[in-house]
Amino acid sequence: MPKTDLASEQSSAAPAVGCGPNAGGAFSQEDYHHPAAAWGAALSVGLVLLKQHELLDGTRVVFNMNHENGGYDCPGCAWPDDRHGLSMDICENGIKHATWELTKKQATPEFFASHTVSELSDWSDFALEDAGRLTEPLRYDAASDKYVPISWGDAFATVGRHLRSLDSPDRAAFYTSGRLCNEATFLYQLWARELGTNNLPDCSNMCHEASGRALQGALGTGKGTCDLVDWQKADCLIVIGVNAASNAPRMLTSLAEAYRRGASIVHVNPLVEAAATRTIVPHDILRMATFQSTRTSTLNVQPRIAGDMALMRGVAKHLFEAAGSDPKAIDREFIERYTAGFEAYRTLVEATPWAEIELQSGLPEAKIREMGEVYRKSRSTIIGWCLGVTQQQHAGDTIREIANVLLLRGNIGREGAGPSPIRGHSNVQGNRTCGVDHRPGEDWLARLDRACGITSPRAHGLDTVRVIPAMMRGEVKVFVGMGGNFALAAPDTDYTFPALRNCDLTVQVSTKLNRSHIVHGKDALILPCLGRTEKDHGNGGLQGITVEDSMSMVHLSFGMKEARSPHLRSEVAIIAGMAAASLPGTKTPWADYAGDYDRIRDKMAEAIDGFEDFNRRVRQPLGFRLKQPARELVFLTDTGKANFSAAPLADVAPAAGRLLLGTMRSHDQWNTTIYSDNDRYRGVKNLRTLVFMNADDMRDRGLAKYDLVDIKSFAKDGSTRNVRGYRALPYNLPRGSAMGYMPELNVLCPIGDYSPQSDQPLMKHVIVAISPSGAES
Repeated sequence: MPKTDLASEQSSAAPAVGCGPNAGGAFSQEDYHHPAAAWGAALSVGLVLLKQHELLDGTRVVFNMNHENGGYDCPGCAWPDDRHGLSMDICENGIKHATWELTKKQATPEFFASHTVSELSDWSDFALEDAGRLTEPLRYDAASDKYVPISWGDAFATVGRHLRSLDSPDRAAFYTSGRLCNEATFLYQLWARELGTNNLPDCSNMCHEASGRALQGALGTGKGTCDLVDWQKADCLIVIGVNAASNAPRMLTSLAEAYRRGASIVHVNPLVEAAATRTIVPHDILRMATFQSTRTSTLNVQPRIAGDMALMRGVAKHLFEAAGSDPKAIDREFIERYTAGFEAYRTLVEATPWAEIELQSGLPEAKIREMGEVYRKSRSTIIGWCLGVTQQQHAGDTIREIANVLLLRGNIGREGAGPSPIRGHSNVQGNRTCGVDHRPGEDWLARLDRACGITSPRAHGLDTVRVIPAMMRGEVKVFVGMGGNFALAAPDTDYTFPALRNCDLTVQVSTKLNRSHIVHGKDALILPCLGRTEKDHGNGGLQGITVEDSMSMVHLSFGMKEARSPHLRSEVAIIAGMAAASLPGTKTPWADYAGDYDRIRDKMAEAIDGFEDFNRRVRQPLGFRLKQPARELVFLTDTGKANFSAAPLADVAPAAGRLLLGTMRSHDQWNTTIYSDNDRYRGVKNLRTLVFMNADDMRDRGLAKYDLVDIKSFAKDGSTRNVRGYRALPYNLPRGSAMGYMPELNVLCPIGDYSPQSDQPLMKHVIVAISPSGAES
């Protein structure tokens, strides 16, 4: 594996610089004091359009992003579209994402004829994607160590031959990233289940699996109950573990509007991110022209990594104590009518001492009470959270504690209140809604079988943390990846790479070259697909696809530009081609579905609860919202009520000499796609191999800014993993906490260490020791 990409193989003497367009240049880090978004975002967008040679046409395309009439849905985050048809409902990172797709650069067959896979293995991840758009289907040729062209028909036949030769359909796995549209998602899971497996690992297994399971137990729904109108009505917003300015930049509009109407805004995060300070939203022309920023926070709370559950327990304890003098601190009428388990929870909270809450949260009692008072005085509160919560070991219990706090004051089922998980990729929630689920329920499968005339398997399939060991053991022989970059997104890089290479066949459906094409099976296909910005022509003309945002709105998306290559096919068409080739005698009309997405939507209307009359409803202005029974105070739980959880506080305080490490994205990055080695909002230039540390923790280890360090992680089974030659940077972090970038630090995340509550890898709960390079850890 290349030293330029996997820091675990860097020597301690290697310069800790990045691998982007300015690799090898001078690096620096200074605190960022400017508003989030503002002119920094405007300048960044202009430079991106200029670099991709799309200044004119690209501008036209990006200004049609997130438009209700004929526009396309942003391929970036899942934040909902503006309900009033805002003409500039766009953001810096969405434009980067779309423009990266619009590039005129192409990775043609001539490109692959000039480079062996061994040579490409030494390229940085930035350089691989910067080669441009894939243009034709390719197959790996072992004799030449190159990818060579293959016809679509032969590619589909290759997939079919491998799948038909398996002794069990469970020898295959079907992975999807959150980009896949609803129609393609439905066909993808239908293909897998008609074949006979529920091996459907997906990116949710690594991001919000904990949210779905915890909310299902608490409220009887795997989704949040809020919509964008609620965000506009709430008088208190509590945002936990979210870096909004980079991961959901359009959320800045909601935060600024909330501040201007007098709402309280509490950010809970080990780091005080740019979105927790102030902003100038670029579409606010007057404020941009006058440099008039708006605050986006009224209180910042910095718990230690994994200290969020103790913090929320402290808020609950404050409410119980305040109820002695303020009976309205606890909404007893709501609790008695709509909840179960309250008395057990109250007993638990009252028995939890403040000293333990302080220890586990890393916060003083006074700070926790300050947050509790903000919540007590609010009328309608939304609590939102993201991967800063879900990628912890005890994420399920933490989210249940968030639900407990909401239930204490009746902040469910009314305007401006409720739980609101902040999803990442643009259709990750739709993927799960439309059937990509390795452990589906009987009701879901029975309805699918009736609608589609198949008999789905009932046994649970493999998720992400289980499919990788299954590949390593040779039990999964075919891996199909729909979008994304599984090799880099998954944990334990040094384990995941050989697991993928152990497959008989890997298939990657992609728009651009990435590491997952270089880390391939014995036989391998790259199948190039249309991007979200490109027109999809069907039998009856231009076809639209649908997506579901993080607040359950489903709407249409139409590409704006002709395909970069005449050989590209839609994800729907590629899935249909592979399915037809692997299912001899199938009665599913795969080719008809590929030619007319309305037919897919008609079948989805039969198969999926909430999608009735799909084709008509999705053509309404702004689409339609999927029903949420919990929003109407209908709780589909085992008790028929909203359930309090009474989980004890876990011990998350790191042992002496240890730190808790969390991985995160830089600002100039989207998932595993790295646009540059800069991180504007954290003041970083030309550096990715770094670790942010508390200044006192650095002094304890004799470290100064930019010193080279080695990082060792400790797995539950006693094994260790290392990266060397990183730069230590002092940052405003709590004692015992450290942060660094993914995917580089995924190598430290042990494959066997995952949350027993969600089965998610512990990307933000890695036990590490950090020491000067070359010293014993």
